[in-house]
Amino acid sequence: MEFKQVVGNRRTIRFFDPNRPVEPEKIQVMLEAANRASRAVNADFAKAIVCYRDELTDEVREALKTPTTTVQIDLAPVTIFWYGDTTFVNGAQDRLKELVDLGALPVTHGWTHPYVDDLVYPQVLEPLSKDALATTWAVSVEAGLAIAQAMLAGVDEGLGVGLHAFNAASAKDVLKVPDHWVPMWILLVGYPAEDPKGGGQRPRRPLSQSFYRGQYGTAWTEIPEVTERLKREGMIQEPMPADASARMQEIKELADRFGLPL
Repeated sequence: MEFKQVVGNRRTIRFFDPNRPVEPEKIQVMLEAANRASRAVNADFAKAIVCYRDELTDEVREALKTPTTTVQIDLAPVTIFWYGDTTFVNGAQDRLKELVDLGALPVTHGWTHPYVDDLVYPQVLEPLSKDALATTWAVSVEAGLAIAQAMLAGVDEGLGVGLHAFNAASAKDVLKVPDHWVPMWILLVGYPAEDPKGGGQRPRRPLSQSFYRGQYGTAWTEIPEVTERLKREGMIQEPMPADASARMQEIKELADRFGLPL
């Protein structure tokens, strides 16, 4: 599938087919996509624990739920628990020197072994590691990049995905999560029981409401020709219609299928 089509096809799936297993090979593709994500200091920020639904008892799944993560956790065949590692600074000097030696960090930009030891580590990385708020921010951003690539890889493999909150305290006990891992999200994975397109793309505001040119207040001006090209290439798709009757009928049929209340 073309990249723009993958981006356009992604939906938050909430109705999974609980009886259709997800092949481990496809989960590995998702994890490899996460492993290839951009990352500062070449550190392994993102950590994940993959659990198949039948490996989690009914009691555990119930304990993982939040007000916004409910029945979907019972339906999804796979749950990937995502965390960020706050000890990413450990070994950073050696990783950076490796990148210097490989030419990924070029000498033309000032990168040398002494530059890493005498400037980057003491002035940037070490202070960052001692600032809890900055560390959490850095870990969240970097892990988020990996999670996003895993999601898109799942869509490319024909799977449905949904990113959700979870009860981190309950998960910590069950999964034996280290104290230095910060909980991020769970990514629910499975084959959709609902229409994979979810009735259309979710509403999004125009670019001009969120993105700016040069300074805040100067809105990015959309180029109509680009917008039309992205429609042809599948990144921008038909939105969910204002008349939701078809979607409501689909939800009713799914509720009847899975014995869910309406």
